[in-house]
Amino acid sequence: MDMSWLKHSLPRSLYGRAALILVLPIVTLQLVISIVFIQRHFEDVTQQMTRNVLFDLRMFAEALNTAETPTEAIYGSLKLQRALQVEMRFSNLPDTGFRRLFYDISGRTVMRTLQAGLPELTGVDLSRSFREVHLRVDSPHGPFAFSFSRRQVSASNPHQLLVLMVFTGVLMTGVAFLYLRNQLRPITRLARVAEAFGKGRTEPYSPSGAIEVRAAGNAFLDMRSRIERQTQQRTLMLSGVSHDLRTPLTRLRLGLSMQGNDPEIQALERDVEDMETLVTTFLDFARSDALDDPKQVDPIELAKEIVEQASRNGEAVTLDVPGGPQQLMPLRAYAVKRALWNLIGNALRYGGRADVSVVITDRMVRFSVEDDGPGIPKSLREEALRPFARLDASRNQDKGPGVGLGLSIAIDIARSHGGTLRLDRSARLGGLQADLILAR
Repeated sequence: MDMSWLKHSLPRSLYGRAALILVLPIVTLQLVISIVFIQRHFEDVTQQMTRNVLFDLRMFAEALNTAETPTEAIYGSLKLQRALQVEMRFSNLPDTGFRRLFYDISGRTVMRTLQAGLPELTGVDLSRSFREVHLRVDSPHGPFAFSFSRRQVSASNPHQLLVLMVFTGVLMTGVAFLYLRNQLRPITRLARVAEAFGKGRTEPYSPSGAIEVRAAGNAFLDMRSRIERQTQQRTLMLSGVSHDLRTPLTRLRLGLSMQGNDPEIQALERDVEDMETLVTTFLDFARSDALDDPKQVDPIELAKEIVEQASRNGEAVTLDVPGGPQQLMPLRAYAVKRALWNLIGNALRYGGRADVSVVITDRMVRFSVEDDGPGIPKSLREEALRPFARLDASRNQDKGPGVGLGLSIAIDIARSHGGTLRLDRSARLGGLQADLILAR
């Protein structure tokens, strides 16, 4: 049997599932107790009490049948009325039939029992008053009305058990909810801190709650410390290597500049420039997740600044942004700028133009950079995101060779913001479309 529908219908959050586990047994228990109580109390007990009253009503019916006049029937049964606490009178009112309130569960049993045991019965009215029972009985002298206390046919205050059970269930469920929320709060805090760390933000956190939650919190803190140490060590090591390489490269450039304009010397100078570009890009890659701290930034203004700067440099870059009020979100501004510069640089390197667009939703912001170049085949897009990947067979190099770190830097910056970098084919320009997606 396919039970996938049940899985999809369950709450998705831990709090919702824990609440369901808490509420479902309580509601089931109350329903079972209520059904058993109603069946035993509202039916069996009410039926037994009504049968006792039915015996008294038969005595009145016999008195009516043996009396010669209605007055004699009424006055002759006065002692019986006082003894049985039943009021009898001659009725000239129209027949009202069998009536009860819709929530009067025991009234249905009362009417059914009276109808079965008293053939002369023509009407029962339980809707006039919940404390009295009104009957209409036919006799040789005409219709007679009987009235007596409702307590004679059903127990007094039968709803007290149900009310007490529901009240106690609601009260204990509320207390359990408060306790449950306090128990789930450390898990929620841990999830929030872990999500923030995934977006490049380090928030203060102290493990609390149950032993298992504390263990998970301590494991998270150890993991975060290791990742931060590894990141710092990688940045320091690569920064040191890049810095040390700049000194011999500067000496090589100085030495080559003193050798004249020989074609071989010029070729060596170009090699030195490529090496300097490689060192600079490699250093940028090492520092891609440590450029600056997150701060409130308007993504649209950030994109406008990048596009305006590129346009001042004579590049064919356009911008398409939505209108509306300013929307701020925590971003590493310099890191996002570097990622956009890399994407725009790739678009201009392998195409003739770059179109930049920004889409903002409640959960993310997406920077899209499209070009009219040859694009990247779908089978090679995953490889293109790896460091030092060179897809020269599919991408022209009319504007010079690349290092192979542009997309890697962009995806590292996207991941530090809890997002990703997605490559696709541009529907408008036919080239590559790179979507830099950052979580809000």
